[in-house]
Amino acid sequence: MKVLVIGDAQHYTALLLKGGLNGHQVEQVSTPDRIDSLADYQLVIDLVFDDHQEHATLYARFPAVPVLAGIVKTSLGAVMGNYAFSQGFNLIGCNWLPGFIEMPVTEVSVIDEEQLPVLQEIMGQLGWQYEVVKDNVGMVTPRVVCMIINEAYMAAEEGIASRPDINTAMRLGTNYPLGPFEWCERIGIKHVCDVLSSVYAATRSERYKVSPLLIREAQTSNVK
Repeated sequence: MKVLVIGDAQHYTALLLKGGLNGHQVEQVSTPDRIDSLADYQLVIDLVFDDHQEHATLYARFPAVPVLAGIVKTSLGAVMGNYAFSQGFNLIGCNWLPGFIEMPVTEVSVIDEEQLPVLQEIMGQLGWQYEVVKDNVGMVTPRVVCMIINEAYMAAEEGIASRPDINTAMRLGTNYPLGPFEWCERIGIKHVCDVLSSVYAATRSERYKVSPLLIREAQTSNVK
């Protein structure tokens, strides 16, 4: 299978750690700007689609080529509504946020059940385990993890405990592999802020309203 992977070196390295690409012909580019046609590829893995939704204009022209696109900050339904997929919708949503790419089970979403056989075939060829969730902004795991991070920022801002103590309490008290601030560093504070803002805009639920401290730190962060 000839696979086009879109993403920077850091994203691509994480994908290689996931495994499954050996035995396939893989080409990696940071941006598809110079790619005029996807006709030679059997699969596209777009690790940065969340922040570059304009890539959809290329994918809409080649509906026969499935795309595993990083779609957490929006939804498949929104993308389909914003771009002219007149010949067929070929995007499958994936949780490609940093820190989740290399996980053994990939969280995915589809726009309708007709995509499931295609998804099953792709994942079988790659040897990847996957879990299908509803097409909602934030998916499931990113939404939960980012909400916990947000609560930790609120606790720190209120002086309830120090950041190291909050990390330790969550690891020991809930048996989480990482504390919330450790998760935030792994995902990237700007990504966390974006996910929370998107989920809040979609749900208007106060539980996703972004902590002022988190917003301030995201605005001053140099980490993408």
